[in-house]
Amino acid sequence: MEKIKTAVIGCGKVADAHAHAYQVIKNSDFTAVCDIDKERAGSFAAKYGVKAYTSISEMVKTEGIKAASVCTPHPFHAQACVEAADSGCNVIVEKPFAVNILDCDKMLEAGKRNNVQVGTLFQRRFYEPCQRIKKAIKDGKIGRPILGDVTMLGWRDKKYYDSDPWRGTWKGEGGGVLPTQACHQLDLLLWFMDSDIDEVYGVWKNYNHPYIEVEDTAVAIIKFKSGALATITASNSQNPAQYGKVRVHGDNGASLGVQTDGGSMFIAGMTSITESPFNDMWTVQGEEALKEVWKKEDAEVFFRDDPTEHYHQVQIQDFIDAVSEGRKPLVSGEDGRKSAELLEAIYRSSRIGLPVKFPLEENE
Repeated sequence: MEKIKTAVIGCGKVADAHAHAYQVIKNSDFTAVCDIDKERAGSFAAKYGVKAYTSISEMVKTEGIKAASVCTPHPFHAQACVEAADSGCNVIVEKPFAVNILDCDKMLEAGKRNNVQVGTLFQRRFYEPCQRIKKAIKDGKIGRPILGDVTMLGWRDKKYYDSDPWRGTWKGEGGGVLPTQACHQLDLLLWFMDSDIDEVYGVWKNYNHPYIEVEDTAVAIIKFKSGALATITASNSQNPAQYGKVRVHGDNGASLGVQTDGGSMFIAGMTSITESPFNDMWTVQGEEALKEVWKKEDAEVFFRDDPTEHYHQVQIQDFIDAVSEGRKPLVSGEDGRKSAELLEAIYRSSRIGLPVKFPLEENE
């Protein structure tokens, strides 16, 4: 089996999940890490027995890196991705893909210009209950998706925002609950609905986090070009945290749902996942009773390995295989752009107080 030299760019909290994946994936040769902070890069490299760099292009060219993960703060994804791609490296970018569509397009163009793959990390797509919903939709079990909803009721305290200087700022994070916590559920909604967006109306607020610049709560209404509708409620203002859920309803009356996160929600590098995801709604005729069977089976699978690492590994494995096979990864950069465009639309709509039409213009 031919191994591909791999690397991690940005040595913050989520980088450990990527580094672990590159260590255990059989066709990965984890070789190097890069961070603008020389001391942090050196410490992280020593932990995994790899080389440390402060220059992406130097690392890629010197070590012959063929695939790398971008794990920098959100607003710096584009810069790192473009530099790696221009050096001939395939790139998978942590969520959110970017904080605006201009950066998304720079990243996608760099991939095309250099004939390398660009993907984005949305590991919850690989959760068993989420895969089950997608398959049921493909199999026509709910007819045509006509209504979707995201409800994410979480909590983040001051200690969380103080854990990194960039958190809770527009410059360093690019937003609040939408890009950092709810983006997984928004990606799932778009994946399940499988239709281009026509129009979005959104509003964001900061209710009980006066020490941050960005939103702790947002709501939105989506009109899809298929005629379907969806709603979004995302908040970090509920103490204790409750759950994150995505549901989709079909024109034959059947409904499917998944609770992706429950209880004290996972924070990369700080906490563990305490509750397994499960299908909390399943009204497909003749399959209603399977919901409880699946919940038990899925919990056993979910905690068989450390879920904070396992599902990253599953998706990164697909990305490495895609590079080897010369195909697109299962979650592409274009998928990442779709959710980033939705995030930007909600912010724009809140700013002007009106719905915004798709596609968005980069210069608005």
